[in-house]
Amino acid sequence: MISSDTILQIFLIFQLCFGVIGNSAMLVFYIYNFVFRPHYRKLIDLVFMHLTIANILMIVFLLTKHIMLSFGVPSFLDDIHCKAILFSSRVSRGLSICSTCVLSTFQVITITPSNSKWAWLKPRLSKWIFYSILCSWLINILIYGYMLDLVIAKINKTHVGHEFSDGYCQNRQFGNHKSWLFFSIIILHDLFFVAIMMWASLYMVVFLYRHRKRAQHLHSPSLSSQPSPERKATHSILSLVSCFVFIYWLSNSITLYGFYTKEKIPRLESINAILTTCYPTICPILLMKNNKVILQFISLFSLLRMTCFQSSLHG
Repeated sequence: MISSDTILQIFLIFQLCFGVIGNSAMLVFYIYNFVFRPHYRKLIDLVFMHLTIANILMIVFLLTKHIMLSFGVPSFLDDIHCKAILFSSRVSRGLSICSTCVLSTFQVITITPSNSKWAWLKPRLSKWIFYSILCSWLINILIYGYMLDLVIAKINKTHVGHEFSDGYCQNRQFGNHKSWLFFSIIILHDLFFVAIMMWASLYMVVFLYRHRKRAQHLHSPSLSSQPSPERKATHSILSLVSCFVFIYWLSNSITLYGFYTKEKIPRLESINAILTTCYPTICPILLMKNNKVILQFISLFSLLRMTCFQSSLHG
């Protein structure tokens, strides 16, 4: 009978490998298109590249620590490593939130009619995306840079109290509630971007509904059911945002519970790490689903593999 600890270890390792391989494959694909296939190049691909980089960083930094913890490796992190890993994982998580927010607002501006009050933003999308990504780096580095002085390696393995503590790291002044202001800033930062995502998603849902009704009125049902590239991209981004928002609220509920409870449960922390990295792990699948070029590449690769397999049988 396999123990629950072994199942957790297998799940952590599988998610690390699957998430890194999937996002790395997507990143290589976008870089290849950007450099060697300029006719397939799209402005939104820059945001997808940024999102995959943030996903890889978050998966590696967050899951590696919990894999070591699940195997019971003692004193895996000292003060400097605690600061570095927590800072990198939190910044990459913030970048993932910002990138998803940029994707949703980008798509809203893209599908906005020319007579809309937001239409003036369309010619400025390239500059807006660049400054948005740059600001997301600056904001997250500034916010989580403050955390560097707060975090140290865990001194007492059986420490009981409120505030942040996991298997290897804890607050420098554990249990005195002086970090509530920092924690509030993080909550406000996340809620701001999640609110924009939800507003953008609602706008896209309403737009698609009205567009479908208009198409059914003007054309036959068979024509209106044929998805345009804009609709495919909108559906893909809606899937990303819906997945993110659901996992975000679930993960943060567990985080809040772990932050305020006195008894720290290492297994609960590892489960929360798996849940937190679910979105970056699933991202490549959602991006592949409605990308015509990627689907063609996968189909060509499958055909090539089948041809090689048949040739080896005949040989």
